[in-house]
Amino acid sequence: MRTATPALMPGMKVGLLGGSFNPAHEGHRHLSLMAMEKLQLHRIWWLVSPQNPLKDKAGMASLEARLASARAAADHPRICVTDIERRLGTAYTADTLKALRARYPHIHFVWLMGADNMVQFPKWRDWKTIARTVPIAVYPRPGFTMKARLSKAAQYLAPYRLESADAALLPLVKAPALTFIEGPEHPASATEIRAARARSGQPAWTTSR
Repeated sequence: MRTATPALMPGMKVGLLGGSFNPAHEGHRHLSLMAMEKLQLHRIWWLVSPQNPLKDKAGMASLEARLASARAAADHPRICVTDIERRLGTAYTADTLKALRARYPHIHFVWLMGADNMVQFPKWRDWKTIARTVPIAVYPRPGFTMKARLSKAAQYLAPYRLESADAALLPLVKAPALTFIEGPEHPASATEIRAARARSGQPAWTTSR
């Protein structure tokens, strides 16, 4: 079953959270609700990737299983779980954002990125193009929150940074633009969830939250 994206009204502010969701967990929901509040977003889309180019296929559940996991974890009327990257035929974030901007020209998109991903952002294909396409909001992650603020990508975007107190303005600011969301870190990690279940002899993951 494919997961459609709901209709949007012009001017809506939509956060985009990309990832494998292998599996989705309470941390994804936690950061989504935090971003929704801090950035004053109308919706958040979980873009469940068919296959993250930076991650090994070994141990990756099927797209359908990961979509089901995400739907179970989201549990919120304003969080939309979507396979739109499969339907767009895009494998890289830069291409996905280009396609979304073309399809929804009157929507204010914001890319949501964990502090851990901010540290490795320069490894992404066309990362500077991504930064010039949509504003970026970085949410805190254990062990990476301060590293993200000192990272190469943060230095590149320093001239375009909004203070956390002004985070609600980010969706309406023309890219490039960056803000660091301040709030509680959530310890959940998909990698650790899979490892813990493997150690206990359980299935790699289930669709319950």
